[in-house]
Amino acid sequence: MAVYLDVIWLLNFCFDYMLLALTGILLKKHVKKRRLATGALVASFYVLFLFVPSLSFMTLPLMKLLYSFVIVFMTFGFTRFRSFFQCWLLFYFVTFMIGGGMMGAHYFFQQDMTVVNGAIATKSTGFGDPISWAFVLIGFPVVWLFSKRRVEKLETTRIHFDQLANVSIRIDEVTISAIGLIDSGNQLQDPLSGSPVMILDMTVHESNFPPALIEKAKNITDFQEEGEGDRWEHRLRIVPFRAVGQDHQFLCAVKPDEVMISLEGRSLTVKKVLIGLSFHSISGEKDYSCILHPKMLTGHKATAS
Repeated sequence: MAVYLDVIWLLNFCFDYMLLALTGILLKKHVKKRRLATGALVASFYVLFLFVPSLSFMTLPLMKLLYSFVIVFMTFGFTRFRSFFQCWLLFYFVTFMIGGGMMGAHYFFQQDMTVVNGAIATKSTGFGDPISWAFVLIGFPVVWLFSKRRVEKLETTRIHFDQLANVSIRIDEVTISAIGLIDSGNQLQDPLSGSPVMILDMTVHESNFPPALIEKAKNITDFQEEGEGDRWEHRLRIVPFRAVGQDHQFLCAVKPDEVMISLEGRSLTVKKVLIGLSFHSISGEKDYSCILHPKMLTGHKATAS
């Protein structure tokens, strides 16, 4: 069997470059392409060790460990031990993640058993299950992109949930518990009182409000018309707002007794606030059911929760 060492080396160089690039992306480090190429070049030389008998000691686990330190050093440099160690661990994580993805995809499409004359037969070469070059050339970039996007999605989700807080709304004897999203883009305020306006998802919490108030809130144009009275009617407010592409919009809001926000081990009690009632879902996945105004988190006394 002919072995084209130059092709194997080039293939490993490309793969090592992509692994180091993904490691840099996950580390949020801007690594120059020159350094990535240098690290990939050093990593690809390991293939040559497998074909040189005098360098067989490089296949020992300890030498592999030391060689990976050299690869990470050549690519990311060394500033302090902690950051270097994190780079090294993440490099191994990316390598195992991509390699595991490749093996998983291979065995997913591989059919190892066949039925011959009513008997189950398995296929084996005695040297493991070979993976075709075509599968490697196509599968590696696919798994690389898939892993990159999955990790980025997990990071986005983590950042998203870091902005969530437990919210408790009290109106008379009624207490509404919700998960709130801290939205820095929410700058809605009542023009008369200057109170910040948070948004409550009524598709989730409508049952906590009297039917007569719900009817008035849904028909803002008939807000001034006389109808069935309600004990919370004096709490109703009309807040004008402007949406993208739309002018002169109005939002029905309710004045609560207080809103308690629990975030990062501390509790905030906010009394100067209005609750805008939204009859459209504000979270497709129901991760949260209200949107908090950033002003609600400042200027209020916090207590340990």
